Amino acid sequence: MIMAPRKRNRHALGFLCCFGGSDLPEINLKDNNPLQFLEFSVPIPPAEELNARFSELVDELDLTDKNREAMFALPPEKKWQIYCSKKKEQEDPNKLATSWPDYYIDRINSMAAMQTLYAFDEEETEMKNKIVEDLKTALRTQPMRFVTRFIELDGLSCLLNFLKSMDYETSESRIHTSVIGCIKALMNNSQGRAHVLAHPESINIISQSLRTENIKTKIAVLEILGAVCLVPDGHKKVLQAMLHYQVYAAERTRFQTLLNELDRSMGRYRDEVNLKTAIMSFINAVLNAGAGEDNLEFRLHLRYEFLMLGIQPVIDKLRGHENATLDRHLDFFEMVRNEDDLELAKRFDLIHIDTKSASQMFELIKKRLKHTDAYPYLLSILQHCLQMPYKRNGGTFQQWQLLDRILQQIVLQDERGDDPDIAPLENFNVKNIIKMLVNENEVKQWRDQAEKFRKDHAELMSRLEKKERECETKTQEKDEMMKTLNKMKDKLQKESLELRQTRDQMNDLVAQLNEFSQGGSISFPPPPPPPPGGPLALSSSHMSENLPPLPPPLPFSSCPPPPAPPPPPGGPPPPPGAPPFFSMGMPLPSTTTFSSSGTSLKKKSIPQPSHPLKSFNWAKLSEERIHGTIWNEIDDLKAFKVLDLEDFEKMFSAYQRHQDLLTNPSSCKQKEMGSTEDLYLSTRKVKELSVIDGRRAQNCVILLSKLKLSNEEIRQAILKMDEQEDLAKDMLEQLLKFVPEKSDTDLLEEHKHEIERMARADRFLFEMSRIDHYQQRLQALFFKKKFPERLAEAKPKVEAILLASKELIRSKRLRQLLEVVLAFGNYMNKGQRGSAYGFKVSSLNKIADTKSSIDRNITLLHYLIMIFEKNYPDILDIQSELQHLPEAAKVNLVELEKEVNNIKTGLKAVEAELDYQKRRMRESGDRFVPVMSDFITVASFSFSELEDLLNEARDKYAKALKHFGESEGKMQPDEFFGIFDTFLQSFAEAKQDLENMRKKKEEEERRARMEAMLKEQREKERRQKKAKAGSISEESGEFDDLVSALRSGEVFDKDLSKLKRNRKRSGNQGLETSRERVVTKLNY
Repeated sequence: MIMAPRKRNRHALGFLCCFGGSDLPEINLKDNNPLQFLEFSVPIPPAEELNARFSELVDELDLTDKNREAMFALPPEKKWQIYCSKKKEQEDPNKLATSWPDYYIDRINSMAAMQTLYAFDEEETEMKNKIVEDLKTALRTQPMRFVTRFIELDGLSCLLNFLKSMDYETSESRIHTSVIGCIKALMNNSQGRAHVLAHPESINIISQSLRTENIKTKIAVLEILGAVCLVPDGHKKVLQAMLHYQVYAAERTRFQTLLNELDRSMGRYRDEVNLKTAIMSFINAVLNAGAGEDNLEFRLHLRYEFLMLGIQPVIDKLRGHENATLDRHLDFFEMVRNEDDLELAKRFDLIHIDTKSASQMFELIKKRLKHTDAYPYLLSILQHCLQMPYKRNGGTFQQWQLLDRILQQIVLQDERGDDPDIAPLENFNVKNIIKMLVNENEVKQWRDQAEKFRKDHAELMSRLEKKERECETKTQEKDEMMKTLNKMKDKLQKESLELRQTRDQMNDLVAQLNEFSQGGSISFPPPPPPPPGGPLALSSSHMSENLPPLPPPLPFSSCPPPPAPPPPPGGPPPPPGAPPFFSMGMPLPSTTTFSSSGTSLKKKSIPQPSHPLKSFNWAKLSEERIHGTIWNEIDDLKAFKVLDLEDFEKMFSAYQRHQDLLTNPSSCKQKEMGSTEDLYLSTRKVKELSVIDGRRAQNCVILLSKLKLSNEEIRQAILKMDEQEDLAKDMLEQLLKFVPEKSDTDLLEEHKHEIERMARADRFLFEMSRIDHYQQRLQALFFKKKFPERLAEAKPKVEAILLASKELIRSKRLRQLLEVVLAFGNYMNKGQRGSAYGFKVSSLNKIADTKSSIDRNITLLHYLIMIFEKNYPDILDIQSELQHLPEAAKVNLVELEKEVNNIKTGLKAVEAELDYQKRRMRESGDRFVPVMSDFITVASFSFSELEDLLNEARDKYAKALKHFGESEGKMQPDEFFGIFDTFLQSFAEAKQDLENMRKKKEEEERRARMEAMLKEQREKERRQKKAKAGSISEESGEFDDLVSALRSGEVFDKDLSKLKRNRKRSGNQGLETSRERVVTKLNY
């Protein structure tokens, strides 16, 4: 027969009690038959004898005091029926074998032995599982002497040994879950629970079952561990078990597997929610039970482990399951976390501490210890931290780990030296700790092996890079050649067509001249106006500048462009209204036509503020410079119809309270420049002949050793223009430093008969001097290798200026933004600074300097963005129209033009050397002429494209300056584009500031709503359970009830106000004691 608990629908076998409750337990028979239908086979004994027998039966059931009272309060008839029923069950011959624990212990031991010999099939597994299930039932339903006998026969060790020796198939079967259920049933008895907790390895072995993939087994283990946290002396055993599991499962850190399971999706909603609920209930129990009940430092310490493992985003993800029980545990976790964070912040007289910000935490510690006796020790700690190892990817993080553990122990240890967490440092000897954390022999072995691999890898990479460099150069030259040939082919076809047209025009003119000359009377009519530049100039210009190098090729130096060629067809047309020969040199009319014609700009009627406003420090453009600019198209009066000027007046009123601005002192770091050591000068052999300066000769030898080529190989590479890619660009640059000078050549010629005695550097210089035009060849080769790189560096800069100029002129969002800024500026400014028709672009970066009168964190730029969000949302995406500004702001036009001229000069030098090499007799293997001819053909065409692009960029940039009313020639592109780039950066930062403000406000409102909702829910539950007093402890309930309450979250439903008062009181006491406690001695 059983007693059905009030909180549970399932009728378990045995007597269970609930959390409190004044109602008497309901008593039923085991077979659920009403007691009154049973017939008495033996008459009822006297009351005294009945009570004695019944007392023995109740003692065997191991009930709590409240349930014992309920049992003794039953009528005599029911007592006798219960007694007879239990005696009859015990005397049943069919149950004699299974009524004693010896039977189950023997069967489980044999199961453990047999699983090592062969695997169980499905039928055998079902049979073995039934045995374990029967033991679980017996532990719950049999009298107390069964449990006592089971403990005396060391049945717990039998179960634990079976758990330790399980193979993979058994561990994933239902047998594993049933064995855990047996331990749980044993712990449901006070004597059995004490026996399990007293076993030195029981909790550790139970925790090993978390490694299984069986979800039901995991849930059962987590429920046991969570409930053990809540019983006296159980919390520390669970922490020890989790450390044991970290080693057993090879976890990187404690609780890692739990967080992985919490984040993993299994696709089965019910199983997934049950497992995640069990994990969260265990985490809450670990955090808030044991030392976590009244120790803020311990909760913060342990919770930080979970936060470092990434539990917060996982919690946010779990909200999507929308399960009430799971949400209850999540809410409790976040509620206690918020409460602890607030309590910690109160210690520093703050509302919140950002524990992710190292700078904020350092400032808090510095502020707390400033002007105290502890401040010098803080400085000492920091100074020694500067001397700690900082190698990246090195094995030196253990020193920092040691420092972290020492600090943890200092914070967590109580006055008696006890550590609430497991993992105390037993020894403060740093050397021994480092030896414990790092196995020096293993590290040395891996380091030697890594060094060997590194050398092999470097050698292979060197060979691979050489081949890749060779292939890449050949492929690039081929692609450039094909691209250039295609472009030249198109250009040649176009120019051939223009040449034929020009010849036809010339033939027509010659025919007309012949007719007039044969007529006798020469009266030339006025010729038709030729196209700009004239046909003759056109043909000569195109023939001189763009004629492709056909065989025999014309030398590039023989056809320089004419000094001032007329513009070709398709050039920029004359402005509207100009005379026919405008492009031939007539002066441009003045751009300020409105002044000469007597017209003036319309006077603005700007609304006046009701009280003085702050000034916007802009640079106003004069009216004479407005015509022909963007400002001529802008009408800020339209913006006034949309803008809320009353709100603007409040935000930027001239009347405000004075507030001190806090400035953070900036620290400057000085870099010490170490002097480079001189290279070691090796002594030369006595027999060697050297006429070159010693230092120069030594540097030359060092270079040759890096090249790893013989003198003949270097000579052949230079003659063949390095077609095999043996000479890298940096090596060529170094070789140019060791070109033989005339004095060196004369001295070497005098000793050429002693070439075998020459030192290495002298012999190298002598052999290189035998190459005709060695320096020019070397320079041409270096220029050829560097040309693609120099072109690739210059072209994006030119394109950046060109595209940025076009974007500024075309941007509609920028025009609208300037219109709103002009409106606000005119509204704010009076007198000479007001009534402006435009302002200099540099004034854009002064918008952020104007701060609000209400909130100094709000500037005029923030306010503008709020206006744009409300009335002009399209402006917020202004950066999409000005994408090339950041790159253009980095371009120095003077340096760019200098680089382009240098490339042009280098091309001319290569052309001159090519002409020289064509005129001389070449030795066999000399590839200078064919290689450099192809290069000049491609490079000249590419460079002409760059020059055209640069001229177009200059023109567009000048138009951009004029478009914004800026003076040409007074502002370089980096300054002009930098103004807009800086403004866009400030614009983006201000947008982010506003977004952060909104998020912070929403988070505060959400947190307040959540806390209010939780408070209301707890108050409602408290009213419903007003009559159900009592706490969860060993005296008031059994282990099953503890697990059930933990699973549902009821175990955490304490009075929140009482919880807050207790923790606040303990926190304040801890704060006072932490202030008073002085560490007088450290025991190492």
